[in-house]
Amino acid sequence: MKVWLLRHGEAEPARGRDADRQLTEHGRYQVRSMAALLAGQPLTQVLCSPYVRTRQTADELLAALPGQHSPQVVPWLTPEDSPQAVVRQLDHMDGHNLLLISHQPLLGLLGSWLCEGSLQYPLAMSTASLACLEGDHAVAGLMRLQSLNHAATAGR
Repeated sequence: MKVWLLRHGEAEPARGRDADRQLTEHGRYQVRSMAALLAGQPLTQVLCSPYVRTRQTADELLAALPGQHSPQVVPWLTPEDSPQAVVRQLDHMDGHNLLLISHQPLLGLLGSWLCEGSLQYPLAMSTASLACLEGDHAVAGLMRLQSLNHAATAGR
């Protein structure tokens, strides 16, 4: 089983509700640049938080990956959710190649929880970072970090 963790691209500064922040043009570019890493991966489910920037990240990414599933918006991938709650949800998911599009600190903590069984050393997930975890099941401490890629910041 593979669990891919993608943090949303760069978002505009907070002006109102955090959930309403949109991607910047650079954020859209970051997401498109990461799409090549998922090309050829048979994603069985694409899940994202209900926040605008993660839904935009999913749309931008999937536009560059023809033939992939439409994203499913789930309420348990927000920045405030716990890695343990996410793992409980993953236990009910079908498929062996899941993409989760979410936020920090959740993704960093989730990666640490799945790979180490601890929250002590979260993965460093900057905007549009993509981590690939692999293991037999999405269980605390039983997955391995296969790769961690960060979007280019050139031209900034």
